[in-house]
Amino acid sequence: MFGKGSKIYAMITGCCPKCHKESMYLDANPFNIMKIYAMNEKCSHCKLVYQIEPSFFFGAMFVSYGLGVLIGIITFLVSHFVFQANLKTAFISIVVALILSNTLIMRMSRNIWINIFIHFDKNWKEHLSK
Repeated sequence: MFGKGSKIYAMITGCCPKCHKESMYLDANPFNIMKIYAMNEKCSHCKLVYQIEPSFFFGAMFVSYGLGVLIGIITFLVSHFVFQANLKTAFISIVVALILSNTLIMRMSRNIWINIFIHFDKNWKEHLSK
């Protein structure tokens, strides 16, 4: 369910959504802030062009918003109900969590966005010659 061939695998690893053979990013480290958005133009295996259309990843902004809200809610629930923090401390916890997870949110939102439109193709080699 989470191995190669699944959407979740491609979303978490940032690999090519069509063949799952290589990373979409020039630097696989999501914490390298200088190269957070640096992507390969296309997959060297299946030749999938990642920038499907101009400003394609603009839509990832909406996914990023949802991920940020999710992290904020989870952080609030954990800090307020598990650690019995007051509202001010819970708010500070949310801000810290969002700052620390900012680069991960940016990468994950791009991974999720492209995987909405591109599906895994186990027979990508056959379609390559066409």
